[in-house]
Amino acid sequence: MSTLSDIKIAVVGLGYVGLPLAVEFSKRFPVVGFDIKSSRINALREGRDVTLEVSDEELAQATGMQYTSNIADIADCNVFIATVPTPIDVYKRPDLSPLISASEAIGSVLKKGDIVIYESTVYPGATEEECVPVLERRSGLKFNVDFFAGYSPERINPGDKKHRVTDIKKVTSGSTPEIADKVDALYAEIITAGTYKASSIRVAEAAKVIENTQRDVNIALVNELSIIFNKMDIDTEEVLLAAGTKWNFLPFRPGLVGGHCIGVDPFYLTHKAAAIGYHPEIILAGRRLNDSMGSHVVAQLIKAMTRRQIHIPGARVLIMGLTFKENCPDLRNTKVTDIITELKDYGVNVDVYDPWVSKEEAQHEYGFLPIDAPQKGAYDAVVVAVAHKEFADMGAGALRELGKDSHVLYDLKYVFSGAESDLRL
Repeated sequence: MSTLSDIKIAVVGLGYVGLPLAVEFSKRFPVVGFDIKSSRINALREGRDVTLEVSDEELAQATGMQYTSNIADIADCNVFIATVPTPIDVYKRPDLSPLISASEAIGSVLKKGDIVIYESTVYPGATEEECVPVLERRSGLKFNVDFFAGYSPERINPGDKKHRVTDIKKVTSGSTPEIADKVDALYAEIITAGTYKASSIRVAEAAKVIENTQRDVNIALVNELSIIFNKMDIDTEEVLLAAGTKWNFLPFRPGLVGGHCIGVDPFYLTHKAAAIGYHPEIILAGRRLNDSMGSHVVAQLIKAMTRRQIHIPGARVLIMGLTFKENCPDLRNTKVTDIITELKDYGVNVDVYDPWVSKEEAQHEYGFLPIDAPQKGAYDAVVVAVAHKEFADMGAGALRELGKDSHVLYDLKYVFSGAESDLRL
């Protein structure tokens, strides 16, 4: 590959990150989108994106796109972009198996002169220490002689229709200075917000992983403040609004920290830190606090219900929202499940309502089936766990109608004013 005009791109992994990226690249280059899920490929061929990140109209206009689950169909590409998940396992250790599998697949079709770019969030060094050896072994080619690598971390924000892939500045990097220039020039073709060329792949990897680690620590601080203020009978939102009048106060809010990034990425950094002999203090403390917020929410709710003399075992509680954030169908690592599990431990009967989610996916991933619609006058407590626009549009009055004569309305997300709800985080 000598010039941008010679490029044919394969995007490996067509989820929340890969599909929007592939669609944008297809406006300038031939693109083949690869995913191991045949059901995903079939839906995209029919013009449907179940993640709702790309509209039907945008898919229809992406005439430069092909979709496949056959690895042989990407063999004639010369730029491979891996956009697969990088989750953690049950022990909160990085699970690189999707990334290794993607590297195996790419390595099977890798040719001399090809470039492999990774977008998945990893710890510093993972691309060259974990992925490149797989590419070498599988292809029989030599790194930085026969093929090259780049890293350009994803910055997709699921459900955000304002900050989309082209509107967010893109960090780029390459395994040699020349490749770094090529990778940067490639992304500059589609990223209207501009690019930032990092000095090395490791710098780009580190930059990505600290973006969400910083947010995690800041949210942990505000979560801890909310616990303190709750014990002092002070409304946290009112405190934050007052403090926010200072020009440099950061506008973080308390809440559940789930999803595929903020609740996961810090463990990649702490894993690498431990491997080099350093035990992180602040990062892990923030993680522990944020992971405990589900229990804190339930403790607050049970106390409020008890004060109203609501019998806890057998009580009915409605959880409004299951996704990890508002106005998107993404269920990955949602911490709403912590609330549900804890309530069930108290003997509470829990209904979950979320108009955004796939009920089948929820049952498959978490073992319970969301209801079609809540019942009026049926619940001892209503918990607004996710700030979906549908819930805001209903208004606090309509939510009150779902409760029994004596009930608790707990607004986790500050959808309503303090006067309209009984409890806020």
